[in-house]
Amino acid sequence: MINISNISPEIEDILQTVYDPEIPVLTVLDMGIMRRVEQEGKKVTLNISPTYSGCPAMDMIADDLKKAFSEKGFEAEVKLVLSPAWTTDQISEEGKRKMREYGIASPLDPTADKDALRGESKKVKCTQCGSMNTLVVSQFGSTACKALFKCKDCLEPFDYFKCLR
Repeated sequence: MINISNISPEIEDILQTVYDPEIPVLTVLDMGIMRRVEQEGKKVTLNISPTYSGCPAMDMIADDLKKAFSEKGFEAEVKLVLSPAWTTDQISEEGKRKMREYGIASPLDPTADKDALRGESKKVKCTQCGSMNTLVVSQFGSTACKALFKCKDCLEPFDYFKCLR
């Protein structure tokens, strides 16, 4: 997260109610897409960054933010900022834990990510049984930011959130 350490508890509480539509267990704070929050009375300006350029969820997130703030008596303006680019490092540790519990393997480091996506190593842990005996099925899973893996032990498919840095 960038530049949001000084937000009021009331604003933080509202932000905690807005979820990523593609990973509905993660809030916008868990994802780390909030870049700046400015408040002047009941007017709030929210700067958010997409997880990748062209992410289709950003319009829905912006609408959800405006609605959540409106329901609490605020007027929210949402601005999309591309720089600095969002990276998977900005997903909170709590967010990574929630992803795993939801069945999505959290991002590896960039080198391990590239190896795993090329099928050169089996370093992506199965979210169902914990086995490291997994293989990439498709470079793209349920969304472009995820790859589809399959566990060779329990035979279950699972998404892996790709590392972006």
